[in-house]
Amino acid sequence: MARQLAAKAIRRLLLVSIHVLGAVAFAGAGAGRRSAVRPSEITQQVPAVFVFGDSTMDVGNNNYLSGEIVPRADKPYYGVDYPTSRPTGRFSNGYNVADFIAKALGFNESPPAYLSLAPRSNSLVVAAVSRGVSYASAGAGILDSTYAGENITLSKQVRYFESTMAHVEARHGSRATSKFLSRSLFLFGIGSNDLFTYAEDQSGINDVATLYASLISNYSAAITDLYKGGARKFAIINMGPLGCVPVVRLLSGTGGCDDDLNQLAIGLDDAIKPMLTGLTSRLHGLVYSLGNFYDQAMDNFAHPMAFGKSFILQHIVVI
Repeated sequence: MARQLAAKAIRRLLLVSIHVLGAVAFAGAGAGRRSAVRPSEITQQVPAVFVFGDSTMDVGNNNYLSGEIVPRADKPYYGVDYPTSRPTGRFSNGYNVADFIAKALGFNESPPAYLSLAPRSNSLVVAAVSRGVSYASAGAGILDSTYAGENITLSKQVRYFESTMAHVEARHGSRATSKFLSRSLFLFGIGSNDLFTYAEDQSGINDVATLYASLISNYSAAITDLYKGGARKFAIINMGPLGCVPVVRLLSGTGGCDDDLNQLAIGLDDAIKPMLTGLTSRLHGLVYSLGNFYDQAMDNFAHPMAFGKSFILQHIVVI
């Protein structure tokens, strides 16, 4: 089924569907305007958060990209439950996964989108040292080839971070910048789009083991580059049950999950764990937390009442 998805229209549905899955997985943190987390009551646990990823994390970067095929969250139905009730660049009715995590760390919401700050170096530096910056881009994958030309690739997200830190270091000096970065959190949520691309078209890579090896190599390289730039604390969110995102279930004909896509996600999750273990053994001082997106989402589906939900929405229609 997944291999026959119609590319562009379905990709946009997938971007929203992936976020819906994320919102379900993070239901314990609240939804829309109502959040169980009150940042004003939480001591800020890190000086800043730097965010890398896809539509589950994007807070507006794609709205600044040119091109007709670039997915943008700028339509009226986005942001209806955000405090301003207006589109914010999030592929969401309100807050997204990055927001919920930032709230749990004592911030009001996710740090701002890099491209909203980049034209003004002073604004970029102020945001970076006070809250952090989000480089996440809807449609991005671990591989640069994933939906090429439609997003900010992971490697480019890392380069944008390096550019940000060059401005910070010029203003505050290398010693202060290094100390600041060692205490900050580097949040990742990425990989789903690579798997959807593989499922849609296997003409490039016909061996899933080769796919996983490429993904892990690129993922490891991105984390290593950030480590070399001063990052020490990482939070990684693994793959959710991709076969259960609303658009996949809608197109299945039965409303059920796609087991092949779920197994594809499980395989990458199983590869991420030893990657992180290996990085900690090679890179002194690197620490990480691995968020189990998959099991959390499946638990929410199976026991919605435990998370204050009387039902879990099966499908979503985007006009």
